Amino acid sequence: MACLKLVLRPISRVALSTLAAISFLGLGEAIASPFLLRAIATELNDIQERGILIVAVKDNVRPLGFRNEQNELVGFEVDIARRLAIEIFGTPEALMLQPVSNANRLSSLLEGDVDVVIAQLSRTDARSRLVDFSIPYYLDGVSFVTRNAQIQTLSDVSEATIAVLNDSTTIDVVRSLLPEANLVGANSYHNALMLLESNQADVFASDASILTGWSQEYPDYRVISPVISAEALAIGMPRGLQHDDLRQLINTAIERWQQDGWLSERENHWGLP
Repeated sequence: MACLKLVLRPISRVALSTLAAISFLGLGEAIASPFLLRAIATELNDIQERGILIVAVKDNVRPLGFRNEQNELVGFEVDIARRLAIEIFGTPEALMLQPVSNANRLSSLLEGDVDVVIAQLSRTDARSRLVDFSIPYYLDGVSFVTRNAQIQTLSDVSEATIAVLNDSTTIDVVRSLLPEANLVGANSYHNALMLLESNQADVFASDASILTGWSQEYPDYRVISPVISAEALAIGMPRGLQHDDLRQLINTAIERWQQDGWLSERENHWGLP
């Protein structure tokens, strides 16, 4: 802890009480306590004064954000969070990671539990009414995964039984491209896997990033190209003029990461299409 204090100075009383209650993982990033962190201001000056960046990430979406065999949070978006901490503080250790579900990604930001969200969050008109977004750091989209050797191309998929998550936007995307497709609903990714394993479905349609992780975890499955839609993943930030400095810093950083090839290198490292 003594070494960490040297990295984080100057630091506020709020931060000291927060740091006293957290346990550190991996390279020094911590899992945040929502109760302790609620209502912490997220203006760039406040973040710098606090001495630590609080980022919402996924912990169950390989390869974007997940736990490895050592129970450490790793993945493409976790790498982005660490790199952003370096941009602000010069070290990846000035970072606190808050795992979030899809349902509480926006609320964690709106309620002040986190500074930014890097958690498979795509930019939509509806979400943009609530929060601001950075420029995109990755272009995702709907694709398909299968272990059926007879399904090789998109035309083969059109004649297959396709599993989709119930109430997902994937349903509309698949229907628009393959209006005659036979769709079967799944309540979860595990349920979709069971449908495939029991031959009740031939393929599963979801985000290409998700299916990349699926094929990494289950090597019998392969992703069928091409991606049939486009969704820009971006960093979610608070709305308001007082956050302009934070937005500008993040957008400038992403542009530089794109130009110098760092984002592409990380995509390749994690096997993203």
